[in-house]
Amino acid sequence: MPLYAYLILAVGWIVWLTPFVVAKRASGPARVLDRRARWGLVLVGIGYALLWQGRFWERPLPTWRLVLTIVFQALAGVFSWTGTRALGRQLRVDAGLSSDHELITHGVYRVVRHPIYASMLCLLLGTGFALTSWPLLAGAIAFFIVGTEIRIRIEERLLVSAFGDRYEEYRRKVRAYIPLVR
Repeated sequence: MPLYAYLILAVGWIVWLTPFVVAKRASGPARVLDRRARWGLVLVGIGYALLWQGRFWERPLPTWRLVLTIVFQALAGVFSWTGTRALGRQLRVDAGLSSDHELITHGVYRVVRHPIYASMLCLLLGTGFALTSWPLLAGAIAFFIVGTEIRIRIEERLLVSAFGDRYEEYRRKVRAYIPLVR
């Protein structure tokens, strides 16, 4: 794989990661916290780890794969920046609700309910198109989806408990993390 492809991946990952580093976090502990969602993170992490298996450095990178890498890395950056900005101080690693939790439905949250997970999926796809074989990419996607679905189900239970019918209505109108897919 050519050096410029590694540079594209590095820039994509840095652009994606930066809003999480500079984000202002909640000052206090969550009022409600569900640590079971961490299992979802473990599975998502396995998905990302699968991308780096094999002998990707020996493979050529066809132009179409490079183009898909750039497109998905750019989408990952857009979703990560807009999602963290809209979420503001409610951004957490654990699934939880703060005492002053708000239901965010503006900005990118009009397109998907979970733009951070959309960004993570785009990052996975962008990295996968550059590095890995089809079977490993398929496995990575499978682990990612299972882990993300675990997190989403837990988070949405918390949101329904806090916002009830208002969240249910929002959930009916807006896709989870893949636009145009229920």
